[in-house]
Amino acid sequence: MLAHVAANLKRLRNTAGMSQTALAELAGTSRRTIIKLEAGEANIGLSGLDAIAHALDVTFTDLVASPAASRTEINEVAWRGAGPDSSAVLRGSAPATSEVQLWNWSLGSGERYDAQPDPAGWHEIIVVTEGRLRLIHETGHTDLEAGQHAIYPSSQRYSYVNDGPTPARFIRIVAS
Repeated sequence: MLAHVAANLKRLRNTAGMSQTALAELAGTSRRTIIKLEAGEANIGLSGLDAIAHALDVTFTDLVASPAASRTEINEVAWRGAGPDSSAVLRGSAPATSEVQLWNWSLGSGERYDAQPDPAGWHEIIVVTEGRLRLIHETGHTDLEAGQHAIYPSSQRYSYVNDGPTPARFIRIVAS
């Protein structure tokens, strides 16, 4: 995915007629991060990519997917945890008020993913398909077993935690 971000970011920024400095200011990041992203060398969180896409007035998918990919078949790894059982794959996207994203997540035993708040109006739906997942959010936490789901506004800090003995696998749908 990093190669797609590098090429897409440079193309989209140039199309918008925006300097690296102006984009960095709008996205709330550093110019150095923009430079490294365009060179394919930066490691940035999903929330940071969301902020950059918002600053460019494009969707997250426009920024991370291959320009040749069908939006219903993206299949790009967007996050990897410390262990081999932890990853997030952006499977596809559909238009909504802004966008809908479909993800496959796997979180190894003992792994945690901490998310930054999305813009107001964004929501997530999590469906656990295997194992156990603890969803921690500003008002508490929800423990989910396989077959259970949660729907919540993602405009708050939240975390996915797997404190179980086996990988937790879940479907994540993000909508705005």
